[in-house]
Amino acid sequence: MGRYILYRLISAVPVVLGITVIVFFIMSLIPGDPATAILGAYASPENVAKLNRDLGLDRPMVARYFIWLGNLLTGDFGRSFSLNRPVLDEITERFSATLVLAGVSLVLCAVIGIAAGVVSAARQFGWQDKAITFAVLIGISVPSFFLGMLLILTFAVNLRWLPVSGMYEIYGGRTLWDLARHLVLPATALAAVATGVVARLSRSAMLEVLRQDFIRTARAKGVAERGVIWRHALRAAMVSIIPVLGIQAGFVLSGAVYVEVVFQWPGVGRMLVEAILKRDLLLVQGGVTFVAACYVLFNILVDVAQSLIDPRIKA
Repeated sequence: MGRYILYRLISAVPVVLGITVIVFFIMSLIPGDPATAILGAYASPENVAKLNRDLGLDRPMVARYFIWLGNLLTGDFGRSFSLNRPVLDEITERFSATLVLAGVSLVLCAVIGIAAGVVSAARQFGWQDKAITFAVLIGISVPSFFLGMLLILTFAVNLRWLPVSGMYEIYGGRTLWDLARHLVLPATALAAVATGVVARLSRSAMLEVLRQDFIRTARAKGVAERGVIWRHALRAAMVSIIPVLGIQAGFVLSGAVYVEVVFQWPGVGRMLVEAILKRDLLLVQGGVTFVAACYVLFNILVDVAQSLIDPRIKA
């Protein structure tokens, strides 16, 4: 197992390195000038040129990439132009909020999606299967940001059951109950699409397992249908479901950008949007690289969990 984990960590290095190349050069090719964004549209060309020299933006693109990568390897993400503070401090401060939102959304999509898929497969062609399939199609078809606006309009504006935006009340004690109330709408919007995907693939995996010989043997031995479904079939189907959860974790992290903007959630996604608008290159590059590295690490953990469940995978 140790050798397998080491192999997965080493194989992740080129992936993260490739991400840094893509992020850096895409951000460098975006039209606009960070110095102009900082000084304003009416800044003199001399002042703009001087600031570009101070920031190192007058150097060739390849040279700037290797300087940034070298600093990145030492844990120095640079300093944000717009916030005038270390990029890593801003990312770690914001990432806790994103982790709460993405973590709750992932738990929701895993629990509800797997349960819906199991029920749908166990009641194939029944009214439960049709109702779940219809709900899944709606969940997959509606974009998370649009669903978020519908939820705000319904439950926050019209019914006034839940808060509109933010992570806590402006004037409050930042209690767990306050956080839970603010989490309901954004977590639901973020988890909807992922829940539909997990439910569909869980149904397919369960239907395949239910046709296996060991399921017929369990039924022939008199095992209750509930035990056959939830104890035997689901355990075998989890081998196919776990990798899907790893993929959906990446979707939840990327989808958090839209949801955080809609709900004004103080996370990394909202930070990245604001940094792009301000042309804060170091903040964008550091934020995207940090999130991508977390996604790669989570997929490694999923692969390790799958190797522990499936004896056919030799770790």
